Amino acid sequence: MAATAVRYLRSAGATATTAGDPQPPPQALPRPDLRAVRDGERPPVDPGEFRRVLGHFASGVTVVTAHDTDGPTGFACQSFASLSLDPPLVAFMVARTSTTWPRIARAGSFCVNILGAGQGALCRGFAVSGADKFAGVAYEGAPATGSPLLDSVPAWVDCRIHAVHTGGDHLIVVGRVEALGAATAETDGEAGPLLFHRGAFGRFTN
Repeated sequence: MAATAVRYLRSAGATATTAGDPQPPPQALPRPDLRAVRDGERPPVDPGEFRRVLGHFASGVTVVTAHDTDGPTGFACQSFASLSLDPPLVAFMVARTSTTWPRIARAGSFCVNILGAGQGALCRGFAVSGADKFAGVAYEGAPATGSPLLDSVPAWVDCRIHAVHTGGDHLIVVGRVEALGAATAETDGEAGPLLFHRGAFGRFTN
């Protein structure tokens, strides 16, 4: 699997470098054929029912960002999780048809911006395909990778891409944590996390 990740992150035509030379930026491979069920074969689970049932699992909401040669990029992501403490690893899942993922792959790093309860509009802005997602959005470079760290998020995790694995029509992206931070109770203006449940945003209450 490690070899698969390396092949994915490096350009198919990249030349070898000598020791001490910087590695070329990772390049995305052509979009794969996403057929997982043969023609005439009935899928085991109806996709609509799959979404309906899995929608009962409440999750937090993040915006995964990166900065490549074309500037900042990012997308809204609810499939984020911590993975390992030693070494510190996190993971997120992204559709293999995503137009944002190839840019994150080229950058070789990303920042997970964990959203607060009052940031539903920010999430919606990053969920739209083809729009200028950073229009009117204030950010600074994350300390380790320079990936966009959005203003006023209650927590953030700055990572370099560690591995990429395939999972059906999605990719499982593993990041090694280089830096992270969270607002204190005194500076966090949002009332808890932004939650997503059954197609709608919500918030945590005691």
